[in-house]
Amino acid sequence: MIKVEQKPVDEILDFLEPYNKILLVGCNACVAVCHAGGEKEVGILAAALRMARKKLGHKLEILEDCSTRQCEPEFVEELREKVKSVEAVLSIACGVGVQTVAGRFSDIAVYPGVNTQFMGETTELGVWVERCQACGNCVLHLTGGICPVARCAKQLLNGPCGGSQEGSCEIDKEIPCAWQQIHDRLKAIGQLDRMAQFIPAKKWGRESRDRGPRTIVREDLKP
Repeated sequence: MIKVEQKPVDEILDFLEPYNKILLVGCNACVAVCHAGGEKEVGILAAALRMARKKLGHKLEILEDCSTRQCEPEFVEELREKVKSVEAVLSIACGVGVQTVAGRFSDIAVYPGVNTQFMGETTELGVWVERCQACGNCVLHLTGGICPVARCAKQLLNGPCGGSQEGSCEIDKEIPCAWQQIHDRLKAIGQLDRMAQFIPAKKWGRESRDRGPRTIVREDLKP
């Protein structure tokens, strides 16, 4: 899921300095799972902002809400009446959610309250690690379900490199070598022969972002 971290309160206060009444809106999807933008975090951040502004001698009125999914226009539309009654919106959803709100309500400023980091896995309580870069051409069927693009420091599609030592990446011995992990995984599932299969270089001109925002169209779902 998408992982985010809350921006420092001082940075958020700078955004909000011109305003006296805002809507603080979270999201009950990805950001709630990583405890940065759900309903609980909306309440905590609202209290912190009110207290900080009070210390500065300026009252800040905050309306609170939390969308089911802030990346879906139909759920964002439910905020319309509250948006009409405020001067600005502070979103603690991911960057997609912020842009969905801004696109829906074009006549009001919308600010991000978090920094969107990556798509990752929960490895232990309170720890999230990047696992996917949404590169657009998944090769996990060839690499035992371990992504070399997200997990190899060099993003090698045919590895390992010559720098890994005893299962660790050369850039940091605390980082596992992704290709050692791929080797061990393929061996465990009886598919070690895949290590000899050449993976062609990615066609980044089509799959990367240098041709503008990528779009998926499902004709069977369109009205």
